[in-house]
Amino acid sequence: MTTLFLIRYGEIALKGKNRAFFEKTLLQNIKKALRDLAPCRIYRTHGRHFVEVTEGDATAVAKRLQEIFGIVSISPVAVADLSLEAIKAAALEEFAKVARPGIRFKVNTKRANKQFPLNSMEVSAKVGAHLLKNLSGLVVDVHEPEAVLDLEIREEKAFIYTERLPGLGGLPVGVAGKGMLLLSGGIDSPVAGYLALKRGVTLEALHFHSPPFTSERAKEKVIDLCRRLAYYGGKINLHLVHFTEVQKELRLKTPERLMVTLMRRLMFRIAQRLAEKRGALALITGESLGQVASQTMESMNVIERVTYLPVLRPLIGMDKHEIMALAQKIETYPISIRPYEDCCTLFLPDFPATRPRLQQVEEAEKALDIEALVAGCLEKTEVLTIEL
Repeated sequence: MTTLFLIRYGEIALKGKNRAFFEKTLLQNIKKALRDLAPCRIYRTHGRHFVEVTEGDATAVAKRLQEIFGIVSISPVAVADLSLEAIKAAALEEFAKVARPGIRFKVNTKRANKQFPLNSMEVSAKVGAHLLKNLSGLVVDVHEPEAVLDLEIREEKAFIYTERLPGLGGLPVGVAGKGMLLLSGGIDSPVAGYLALKRGVTLEALHFHSPPFTSERAKEKVIDLCRRLAYYGGKINLHLVHFTEVQKELRLKTPERLMVTLMRRLMFRIAQRLAEKRGALALITGESLGQVASQTMESMNVIERVTYLPVLRPLIGMDKHEIMALAQKIETYPISIRPYEDCCTLFLPDFPATRPRLQQVEEAEKALDIEALVAGCLEKTEVLTIEL
């Protein structure tokens, strides 16, 4: 049995001269996402994408389509030739699947094909009358219907459907440039990565680990988080930075209360170097204003001074409950709460500076060979390609 899905998108339609690029990218992303699920024919026409499932699990295909950024909604559709009688017959067969006595309904028609002899209101009226004649107990209600029969009359065929399955919305991954995600093993940064993907950003990820203080389990946790993000965004290169020597130097040579600030500044320096090498145009973090010592306005100001790249903070206005709810929805939460520490929780001072001053921080950095520490980390960086 063949199932045909009609794919709708939202923001893409507003992109003017760039619309074709956005549509093509979405089509490519759909093909990648479905390549291992079922034999499909995937194509686009004027303003719509279609996925035709010729065999296999159409339900699994629908679920996967709902998890592709750029898709607002999908509908399984019936197809009719461009004649009123063919449309009426297909509409009756389709609406009979959801009809019941007393159900309030309406017919909604979009006539993209202006060559069709009847206008939208005329088609809706004639199809609605056909349903009333052939299905008992229906009640017309154009204001608060319980069921809607949608008709789209397009250039090649008419498409009829009663169901809209919601998608994730956003933009297709790959239309907004590349970003370097600072990915810890915690709850926040994977959610930030997900939201960046939703805005069309292609991700590479960067994780700092400090063996032997952090375990292989902590590293595996980050790989699993990256794999979950790859479900939404495709292949991700994960850069694993050996950070042990940096943390030892900070502990030995710098004021304890400034350690968090100094560590974050070094992380940003390393992230910038990797971003330059990989063609990333921004750094992306899981910071949320006021959540911890390094996320006050003063701390972020001082930390960000070491990079010229924009720092994107998708979670900046969210509270912890909102972040956790989204982490659970995208299934990163169970991975993030595995009890394996990352390097950011090591050597934390009891009273970290929450309002560090730039002059103090720069003075403290004079005790460090910044360039040697950064170069040493980059030299020991391991790169993994993470896919589903």
